Amino acid sequence: MDINAKDLHFKELNERIKNSPEKDIVINECNGQRYIGSGQKGKNITINGVPGNALGSYLDGCIIRVHGNAQDATGDTMNDGTIYIHGNSGDACGYAMRGGKIFIRDNAGYRTGIHMKQYKDKRPVIVIGGSVGSFLGEYLAGGIIVVLGLNSEETPSVGNFCGTGMHGGKIYLRTNQLPQDLPKQVIAKEATAEDMEEIKEYIEEFCQEFGGNKENILNSNFFCLIPDTKNPYKQMYTYN
Repeated sequence: MDINAKDLHFKELNERIKNSPEKDIVINECNGQRYIGSGQKGKNITINGVPGNALGSYLDGCIIRVHGNAQDATGDTMNDGTIYIHGNSGDACGYAMRGGKIFIRDNAGYRTGIHMKQYKDKRPVIVIGGSVGSFLGEYLAGGIIVVLGLNSEETPSVGNFCGTGMHGGKIYLRTNQLPQDLPKQVIAKEATAEDMEEIKEYIEEFCQEFGGNKENILNSNFFCLIPDTKNPYKQMYTYN
């Protein structure tokens, strides 16, 4: 099913998606319509253009592929499924995400992965090909975030306050230079062979979707960030 979204109100667009008996849906000329795919499952949605806020919010099993950029709150409280973004993603990508995967070819904004969590076999994953803004993994409670830094080889691929409030999950950074302001409550260690095995399948999927040499990426230097359970957060965002 093809839908031309030009001048189409987001409510009408989402009603057409929800009520379509067809599994494969292509949206053309998308321009800022919100909540595309919200709560949906069992569909393959291809978007040509720029979807608005909360793309794939509460997603429960769809595959969404964006040929363009995405705005804020992509995958908000997402439960299952996969979102591929062939461009950049805005702020708060993966907010409170609790399952599924988000792959971003280029860069992501602030507060990516904030409040991500996992429960039993539900383990959310975000992979960012380029760089990401400040507060990556803020209050992270579970899941995996991978930042490949493919466009920032000589500088840190993350902004300020990476991992602030982090008390679970893991953040993988492909870099030779860690950010200087990592919180004292976060442990940064060079990724081991076991660590790399954990993220190998996600890097392979990233390269399969967007291109790139997976061997070169996997053979690069990665750091793994985890919370220091012996030094938990007591107070945040204060000046000494």
